[in-house]
Amino acid sequence: MRASDVAYEQLRAEIIDWVLEPGAPLGEIETAERVGVSRTPVREALARLSAEGLVVYEGRYARVAPLSRDRITELYELREALETQAARLAARRRDPERFERLLEEFELGPDAAPSDGRPYFLSGELDAAIDEAVGSRYLRAALDDLRGQMARIRHHSSADPVRLVEATREHVQIVRAILAGDEFLAVHATAVHLHNSRVNVETHLSFDDSVDSSA
Repeated sequence: MRASDVAYEQLRAEIIDWVLEPGAPLGEIETAERVGVSRTPVREALARLSAEGLVVYEGRYARVAPLSRDRITELYELREALETQAARLAARRRDPERFERLLEEFELGPDAAPSDGRPYFLSGELDAAIDEAVGSRYLRAALDDLRGQMARIRHHSSADPVRLVEATREHVQIVRAILAGDEFLAVHATAVHLHNSRVNVETHLSFDDSVDSSA
């Protein structure tokens, strides 16, 4: 693996897991020393993370992208536009066997110990199944760029076990709609899930709107 890929993967994971919190500075020299690579790979990694919206620049200086209410609103508006369209196309082009297996998994419900990551793994599996069913490289690329930002938000805000149960039920409705080939219901179920997800985020995240000069 190239040094720039190593730096990218480590920094991306640290941002998503909140090891590097919103607004944290990302000086090239300090970051290179910590990651164990030279400044050039770090510079390349930061450029990739900036393209994903996980890093912002103020002049020549990089920092972890802040999270303000305006930024959350913009992300969810984009997510709704992309994911409802993806659900519509998945309902039209689905592989029934794959979604039937997913439905069986989701209907088991989240594990008693949410820390094992099962609900989030299944959510990722659903994303992958929908991406494959849609078959659009452009829509998938747009969703991939967005998912890093959403993973960062979800990691911090979705530990509520009640929300895990609700989200699992919502995913069941999405999968059932796709299996039925019901495009309207797939879009509606996805929109409901995203609305509830946004409410959960706004309940659990603390915002410092004053630091988000890029929003």
